[in-house]
Amino acid sequence: MTVTPLVITSHPHRSLGLAGFRVLFGVVIVANGIGAIYFSLLGAWPVAGFMGLDVLAFLVAFRLSYAQARAFERISIDDQRITVEQYTMKGAASRETLPSYWAQVVFSGDETGGDIVVRSHGKSVHVGRHLPGPERQLFAERLKQALREARSSNSPAEA
Repeated sequence: MTVTPLVITSHPHRSLGLAGFRVLFGVVIVANGIGAIYFSLLGAWPVAGFMGLDVLAFLVAFRLSYAQARAFERISIDDQRITVEQYTMKGAASRETLPSYWAQVVFSGDETGGDIVVRSHGKSVHVGRHLPGPERQLFAERLKQALREARSSNSPAEA
């Protein structure tokens, strides 16, 4: 009997959306522009260049952060296998498939965070790296529950 797979996809969370970024970037430009004009009028004109570099560093940092948000992880669990697909921000993918009947989810940590590992037959895969620390324990419990449900619809003789 084949069960409809449970698919979980996680992306790194970014609390500032595009509209918020535009507003924040506008405020940074205006504040640095006012500061640059002020220091130029005082005769400290080299400071204006550094304030421009400040705006550039701000832009580069946010672009890198949003690029990292393109990374994601997809976990699929059915009665036969658990498949973990991990994609980097550049699109490179890795895929690991483990038999769901024998797979174990191991959480090492506490309610503030930790590490989640899915392992079976000598293979192990770290999952949930995109999740904030406090959510990892809940995610590990949900994965354990999904594996229990997958096992209940399958037995080792059928695998």
